[in-house]
Amino acid sequence: MNYNIDTLTKIIKLGRPHVLVGDFLLFTMGALLALLFHAEFFLSKFVLGYSILFTAHLAVHYSNDYFDVEVDKHNQSNPISSGRGILVENPELKELSKTISVAIMVLSISLAAVFTAIFAYPISFFLFFLFGNLLAWFYTAPPIKLVYRRMGEIANVVAVIIFLGAGYFTLMGTLDLPFLVFSIPVVFLQLIFINSFEIPDMEGDKLGGKITWIVSWGREFGFRLIVLSGALATLSFLLLPFTNLFPSNMDFRVLTAISLIILTLGIIEVVKNPLDKESATKFCTINVFALFLMSILIDAYFLYLVR
Repeated sequence: MNYNIDTLTKIIKLGRPHVLVGDFLLFTMGALLALLFHAEFFLSKFVLGYSILFTAHLAVHYSNDYFDVEVDKHNQSNPISSGRGILVENPELKELSKTISVAIMVLSISLAAVFTAIFAYPISFFLFFLFGNLLAWFYTAPPIKLVYRRMGEIANVVAVIIFLGAGYFTLMGTLDLPFLVFSIPVVFLQLIFINSFEIPDMEGDKLGGKITWIVSWGREFGFRLIVLSGALATLSFLLLPFTNLFPSNMDFRVLTAISLIILTLGIIEVVKNPLDKESATKFCTINVFALFLMSILIDAYFLYLVR
């Protein structure tokens, strides 16, 4: 195979670098949360810890495209799925995509082992990332193929806990009750995220054999779930301070206000009820960018608190 600029560009697009911004924001959010609980910041820990997550998340993009190639024949690329469809149009890159995925996954697991050894962390740290890599691989890979067995959304919920937990675990050295409680609204926001990716692909996923919630119950259900998840995220942020688990300088009214961004969008979507593919895709694209904005705002607020 001749590797020219065009081929290298396609290989890079397969990794969906724009989506990786999201895991950095969540990793940073978890790390900043740990600092609010008086964890000590070490740049070496932060960089190496994020490298483990980065490589794990990057690997799944290459494996998903490899195992989803038949489904992708029925789906069109859109602003939030840039990179998908490359293997459909360039089947000669298919085996390379799988090889890249396996190599990067091995690198991620190796980095987790190195981190555990260097910083004398408990074996649970290594197992945490090992589980994350296996979850990512079997999201689409046989024999488990989670997303083809009505388990894709559950896997994504677990994944966001891993993204957030990676940053927290890296600096705190453990996952504790305050982290798990803080994860609750983040889980609801992740449900919005995954539904916003699945709604545009309803027809193609159905033809390709993916059994997502949207395939099972339709776009209208998806948008209703988005507004419900937004409401539950807002309610969770309102209730978290009553647990007395968090530092007194954390003003959850700020986080509640930030959560109103996606809740407002969800309400608009239920009112508009955009059930055709084109309109639904536009709203879902806005949702994804809104969630990125919310993560940036939460990170900025936490950074302000720990400065």
